[in-house]
Amino acid sequence: MGKIIVTGASGQFGHAAAKMLLERIPAEDLIVLSRTTDKLAEFVEAGAHVRQADFDDPASLIPAMEGGERMLLISTVRVGSRVEQHTAAVEAAKANGVKHVAYTSLLGVRTPGNPSVEGFDHLATEKMIEASGLAWTHLRNSLYAEAVATAMAIPALQAGHKPENAGDGRVPIVSRDDCVATAVGVLTQDGHANTSVDVTGPEMWTLPDAMKLISQMAGKPIEVEPVDDEGMFRYFDSLGVARKASDVVPDGPIPWASEGMVTFGQSIREGFMDVESDDVERIAGRKPRALKSVLEQYRHLWPR
Repeated sequence: MGKIIVTGASGQFGHAAAKMLLERIPAEDLIVLSRTTDKLAEFVEAGAHVRQADFDDPASLIPAMEGGERMLLISTVRVGSRVEQHTAAVEAAKANGVKHVAYTSLLGVRTPGNPSVEGFDHLATEKMIEASGLAWTHLRNSLYAEAVATAMAIPALQAGHKPENAGDGRVPIVSRDDCVATAVGVLTQDGHANTSVDVTGPEMWTLPDAMKLISQMAGKPIEVEPVDDEGMFRYFDSLGVARKASDVVPDGPIPWASEGMVTFGQSIREGFMDVESDDVERIAGRKPRALKSVLEQYRHLWPR
């Protein structure tokens, strides 16, 4: 099968994928890449190839990807400038003879009219990979249950209140664990070349209903206030969040922009994430985790 490359291996998704791959393939067939390789000592000890790679330094990528045949390209976090980073990675992979790129994309990005700013980079990256001549698999991940359980739940429980612009739009909230298992399945099985995979959880949720479940489990009130997109922007303004990705301070306290969050909520409200799929079970060989199970896992972090 050849060696498998995992980019961004010091991040949560990449680290988990690399650990799962070690259970499936010989350590010498795993290449893990990161800007910060000091966080990857366990993979050195296991006998995997640990290599320094920086997507902003294309010259570093050529030696880093040597010998790889399949690559898990994990999308970077820099909305607005990550297509250039992803392109550098794909060009280096191609130069090294990598045959197949699996990319962590976003659910619903190929549906015409999707307003999600987060999705624009994913869409451009998908098209770039398809044009590269390499075999590809787009892993279109839904909203992470872990984000709902922490980044959404904790402030809502602290305030007892949450503005929400996603309305009654439905989203199949998925555990990151299932996204990782699906990615590993694609990398270690045949038959996934030049296909897109909808990586979804087992239930459709509206965000107000998800907040209701969190409130019940915590025994604390959360009042969900329906707002329009401008009201959602004003809420993030009050928290000091930059509106546009181009205004985000590098390495600052808030590494994301509200335009991504507001248009993500809009895309849910307008039905772009209302996608049902059995791809997780088909590829990972197990039923995806329910939202409640992920909330149980993280409820110890919630305010008492």
